[in-house]
Amino acid sequence: MGHHMFKIIFMIMLIGSIGISVNQAYSQEIGLSTFQESAQVIIDEKIYQKTTTSITLFSSNIQEILIPIELEQKIRENQRIEAIILTNENNCVLGVVDQSCIIINISRNPDDAGINAIQDSTKKIADSYIDEINELFDTNAEFFQVFIHTSDKSNEVFETSGIISGTGTISAVYTMPMEDTDSMYGKISAMLLSKQIRESGGFYNISKKLANEENSKMSFTIIPTESKSNLQLRVSLDNPLDNSNQIESKFTKIDPLGFFKIKELNRSDYFSTGNYPLNSIFQIIILSNESTNVSDVKGNIIPTQNIDGIEIPIEITKQGWVFDPQEGQKIQGKYIFGENTSINANELKFSLGGNDIQFKETESKESIIVGIIIAIVSLGAAVFYLKGYKK
Repeated sequence: MGHHMFKIIFMIMLIGSIGISVNQAYSQEIGLSTFQESAQVIIDEKIYQKTTTSITLFSSNIQEILIPIELEQKIRENQRIEAIILTNENNCVLGVVDQSCIIINISRNPDDAGINAIQDSTKKIADSYIDEINELFDTNAEFFQVFIHTSDKSNEVFETSGIISGTGTISAVYTMPMEDTDSMYGKISAMLLSKQIRESGGFYNISKKLANEENSKMSFTIIPTESKSNLQLRVSLDNPLDNSNQIESKFTKIDPLGFFKIKELNRSDYFSTGNYPLNSIFQIIILSNESTNVSDVKGNIIPTQNIDGIEIPIEITKQGWVFDPQEGQKIQGKYIFGENTSINANELKFSLGGNDIQFKETESKESIIVGIIIAIVSLGAAVFYLKGYKK
C-alpha cells in the first residue's frame, strides 16, 4: 500500500456513528463513535533507537473537541491548508530552539515559481489565519519562517500519508516561548476537550499522567477534509533504548503497560452508552534490526482472516490481540477491548523470539466480518475506521 492509498483511506474515514448489524451471534448493533482514544508504544531499534509512548484523543466532531464553527469552516474552505499543528516539541523544524510552535502546512501553488514566490504565498495564507488560531489556543505565536520539508524518512517507516512532514510539504512556522507539557496540556485539554470527555476518564486520565513526565511533549493537530476536520490531541514520551531493553534476536519479554507505568488500562466512560468496540485501541509497534517473532502471548488472540493483505478480526466482541505482521523486522499488535471496559497489564504481556504463536483456525467463514483497519500512523497515532466485509 503506497502513500497515495493511505491518503485516500485517511480521507474516507467515516463520519458519525455508523451501525453495522452483524449476524445473530452478536446482534447488538456495533457503532463507531466520532471520538476515539488510542494508546501506543513504539519500540524503535532501527531508526531512532528509542521508545515512544503516547496517548492520542481524536475526533471529527467539533462538539467533542471544541473548535469554533466559523474558524473550522474557514480552514476547510481554503483548499491549500493541509494541517495546523500546535506543539512544544523541541526543534519543531530545523532552526527553532527552545520554542513552542504553531505550524500551518500549506500545499504548494503550482504557479509559484522559485523559493521566494513559494514563501510569500505561503506566508500570506498562513498570516490570514494566525490571529484566530492564536485566539483558539490562547497563545501569542509570532512568524518565524516558511520551511520547505525535504526529508521523508519517518514517513517511509510508518507509512504515513505525508500530510504532516512529507517531501514537498511547506510549513509556515510561528514560534512562542517554550511551555512545559504539563501546563500546556492542562490548558489545551481544558479549553478544547468537551466537559463530558474530560469527566469520562479512560485514556485521558493516563494522558494527564504522561503529560506530567519531565520529558513528555504534546501536539494538537487540525487536519481539514472536505466535509469535516480531523482533530487530534496527543501527548508522548520518548526514552532512549538502553542496552537492557535492546530487542536483538534473543528472547525478550514485553510488558506494554509498563511503558505507561500503569497496571490497568480503562476505556473512557464516554462509550458506555452504546456498543463501540473499536473506539479504544492499544497498539504496539516494534522496529527491530533482526528478524524476530511474537511468542508467549499471555492474553487472548483474536481469530482473523486476511483480506486485501490485512488481518481482519472475525469477531470483535472478545478482547484480544491482532498481530499483523507477527514476525519480521517490523511487528505490530493491536489490542481491542471487546465487551470489556478495562485490560490488566498481564493480558497485554508477550515475548519476542520464542516459539511461534499458534493461531486457531477460524470456523465462521460465512459470517460478515467487521473489519478494523488501522491504516495510518499520523504523528504516530493510529487512526482507524470500520468496514463490513462479506466473504
